[in-house]
Amino acid sequence: MVFPIAPHLFSQPLTTIIAVALLLLQLPAAAILMSRLIKGPSRIPPLEPDSPTLDLLGSCTAVVPTLNEADRISPCLEGLSRQSYELREVIVVDSYSVDGTGDLVKAAAQKDPRFRLINDDPLPAGWVGRPWALNAGFLASSDKCEWILGIDADTVPHPGLIASLLKTAAAGNYDLISLSPQFILKYPGELWLQPALLMTLVYRFGPTGTGGDVPERVMANGQCFLCKREVLVALGGYEVARGSFCDDVTLARYAAAKGFKVGFLDGAKVLKVRMYEGAIETWNEWGRSLDLKDAASGGQIWGDLWLLLAVQGLPVPIVLCYLLFGSLPPVGVFPHFWLLGLNVFLVAVRSALCLAIAPSYDTTGASGKWLFWLSPLADPLAFLRILISALNQPTQWRGRKYE
Repeated sequence: MVFPIAPHLFSQPLTTIIAVALLLLQLPAAAILMSRLIKGPSRIPPLEPDSPTLDLLGSCTAVVPTLNEADRISPCLEGLSRQSYELREVIVVDSYSVDGTGDLVKAAAQKDPRFRLINDDPLPAGWVGRPWALNAGFLASSDKCEWILGIDADTVPHPGLIASLLKTAAAGNYDLISLSPQFILKYPGELWLQPALLMTLVYRFGPTGTGGDVPERVMANGQCFLCKREVLVALGGYEVARGSFCDDVTLARYAAAKGFKVGFLDGAKVLKVRMYEGAIETWNEWGRSLDLKDAASGGQIWGDLWLLLAVQGLPVPIVLCYLLFGSLPPVGVFPHFWLLGLNVFLVAVRSALCLAIAPSYDTTGASGKWLFWLSPLADPLAFLRILISALNQPTQWRGRKYE
């Protein structure tokens, strides 16, 4: 039922003050957002699968950190085995899994001698499990390898992934490259929620292939993270990110601040990932690291929260409030007409971005695919999740507990 509000209430002092305050909150944020999104059409194109050349022979070590990954590591192992001669070795660093992860790696090693299983030492105080395992793999890698590729167990590498990465790094003179993947979605809830959470990254850092100029705003993805060996040596391995729950972004920003060239590019054509099972797991697991607070100053965190509130958290509720609980303001009436117009514009931009990010999703086996197009309605929840995460420190991760 619609409850119309008499048009004269648009001139009431309280509603006018609220509308002006919202405009002052949202207008600067909308300008910042558009300055980022406008770079999208000129971004670096997505990587394509490629074949190696002889100069890349044995130049890369892949390091896979694992902890109870038996249910999802097989596609990753298979994908790595299909890489060509540029991949010298695959070091799986297992943190003493109890679900048979090690047995799967050993079986892969019987078919492909490039695979090697090691166990990391007990986790020391001050370290998070993932960077500790990655550091162990780096230290165990062959010094003949120029590049170290950290890759997660839930990824599905396409043939030609590593060759494409290495050639892109050489062509762009990159010291460090990470890729955004194509996300595999299956269930209705995640089809609705996950794109809204992903959009929090796009709004804060712009589309992939457009950033990296300012170290404090560098974005990275540890699911596929290629770095020169000499750069890791210069940075002291993963030590700088030892206590970070977003070690990828922490390390990339530190490298950029030291003058190394860092790239965050679109890898949807060379890498897939099945991160979480359903909306609840996506909310709990992915949501708790998306604030990136371990890699940012307090000012950055609160600035990003303001931006997300203004351009992602508020537009849908404001438009719905006007439509459901009030008459539409007359054309030109300030500030209500301008407030509604701004938020209709922001909702339209967000809806259009569904088209832009659609190639980042594999929904082949999904049910309720149409819910993806309604993901803008989940934007207020996405902002709420980032806010909750920013205000809380994780106490457990992948089965490990942290104090």
